[in-house]
Amino acid sequence: MSITRNPVGWFEIYVSDMARARAFYETVLDVQMQPLPNPAGMESGFEMLMFPSDMENAAPGCGGTLCRMEGFTPGAGGTLIYFTSKDCAVEASRVAAAGGQLFREKFSIAPYGFIALFIDTEGNMIGLHSME
Repeated sequence: MSITRNPVGWFEIYVSDMARARAFYETVLDVQMQPLPNPAGMESGFEMLMFPSDMENAAPGCGGTLCRMEGFTPGAGGTLIYFTSKDCAVEASRVAAAGGQLFREKFSIAPYGFIALFIDTEGNMIGLHSME
């Protein structure tokens, strides 16, 4: 099998309070999130906001959303995703002011760069990764 793309094709970060989660991620990552229409048959109890991405040109990485869906709850201990940045200390420095909690400041994972870990406003553990 030949892999021409990164193996992760999509992610969803489950949230309880979409407005609070949106404000947190837009502040920490310095991005603007866009609403996605609900899939057919899921018109109620479901809401998604998409992180900026280029889904049409097979750009490196993958697209994903914040997702509020009945029956799914956010929290630590599940899947851990990492957002890529130039210097993860920059985004990590915004976490507390945006309402989250810095779990571990930037540290080396040599030779693979650096990571920082935080808990978002919904209780999810999220990582930041950079090569600098």
